[in-house]
Amino acid sequence: MSVFKIRAYLDLMKLRVVELLIITTIPAMVLAEHGFPSLKLVAATLIGGTLAAGSANAFNMVIEAKTDKLMARTSNRPLVTGSIGKNQALIFATIIGVFSLVIFQYYTTPLATLLNALAIFYYVVIYTIILKPNTAQNIVWGGAAGCMPVLIGWAAVTGTLSWVPIAFFMVVFFWTPPHFWALAIKYRADYSAAGIPMLPSVSSQSSVISQMWFHTIAMVISSTALIQLAKLPVWVLCATVLLGAIFTFQLFALKDNSENYDKVATGIFHWSITYLSLFSVLLVIAQLLSA
Repeated sequence: MSVFKIRAYLDLMKLRVVELLIITTIPAMVLAEHGFPSLKLVAATLIGGTLAAGSANAFNMVIEAKTDKLMARTSNRPLVTGSIGKNQALIFATIIGVFSLVIFQYYTTPLATLLNALAIFYYVVIYTIILKPNTAQNIVWGGAAGCMPVLIGWAAVTGTLSWVPIAFFMVVFFWTPPHFWALAIKYRADYSAAGIPMLPSVSSQSSVISQMWFHTIAMVISSTALIQLAKLPVWVLCATVLLGAIFTFQLFALKDNSENYDKVATGIFHWSITYLSLFSVLLVIAQLLSA
């Protein structure tokens, strides 16, 4: 198999997106363990989670191959360029998905395995097939699949769930819409061309901005609730409020009909990644120091 073919299969997995899933899985496991779990368990959970997300993303590309041809942002994807055939992609997605479940079943817990399977199903069927092409709120409810690594990471350690991972789930749930809508603002013409009703392509700028505000505020509230439920130190709460304040400051710059509308939205997209990354690091540091 050539290097280019291997690269094409890796592209099917959207590994750059998977990185964000790993960012939330590790702190969930640390919070569950009240310290750092065994490296064997962490490795199994991350590898299995990466394969699961890669499987879901590969199925997503198969389903959206026709619309990907219509969008400049996705025109270089493997199924569009023909570097990988549809049947090859389906076989690959199925194999790594099954392998993911085997890893979870063997190395983690039954609940983590079940949640992993549910995450794949939800992203492929509920989000990609049902929600994304039919509603402007697709990323709100469909984004729940991207929150699952939090529950999976916690369940991999404890075999159960509690209010702490649920609060963390809500952080990511409310973080997801402003994150993706900020990106969709830049590519709203692409979504319109492909007939995908992403909110920025079908709603007014004022509507998009107001909904981004709602989810951002809810995200900050959920973040502080998580810290309280996890009984982390006050300094973590202060740092989180500061991060949230910076996030909202970014939103203040997003003005209706502004000449810098797209530029500001791009900045919000990048800051949203920074927020989730720093927040996750804070959780890990605080829990390890408190152990």
